[in-house]
This record gives sequence, C-alpha cells and structure tokens, in this order.
Amino acid sequence: MKDLIATIVRALVDHPELVDVKEVEGEQSRILELRVAKEDMGKVIGKQGRTAHAIRTILNAASAKMEKRTVLEILE
Repeated sequence: MKDLIATIVRALVDHPELVDVKEVEGEQSRILELRVAKEDMGKVIGKQGRTAHAIRTILNAASAKMEKRTVLEILE
C-alpha cells in the first residue's frame, strides 16, 4: 500500500524526492501518513479535494483484498 501511494503521488508533484509515506499498523486498520512539499500540497489535494478523494478510492479498493481498512492522512 505504501509503495502504491508513493508511486501515484510522485507522478503528481513537482518535487517527488520530498514525498514521504509512513505506515502505522493497528489491529483492524492501517494509517498511511503522506507528507509532501508545501508547494505540492494543492496538487495532491486537488480542486475541492477531488484528487485526494480519487487516491483514497484507489487505496480502499486495493485494501479490500487484504480485508483491512486503510486510511490516508495528508500531513503538512
């Protein structure tokens, strides 16, 4: 999951070397913390959050096979 999100986000931003994804495991869920450069934050979120929503949709579809809920947090 971590590699999937990193690959998608690196394709969107101007500074792909600053993309950082950390994974925090829980009992029933997994949290992915995404950090990007400040000037790339708008590209990751998108207009009215559409890009972030699309990334989360892909993440949910991929995590359904693993039968574990995955949450994406976009941090500053």
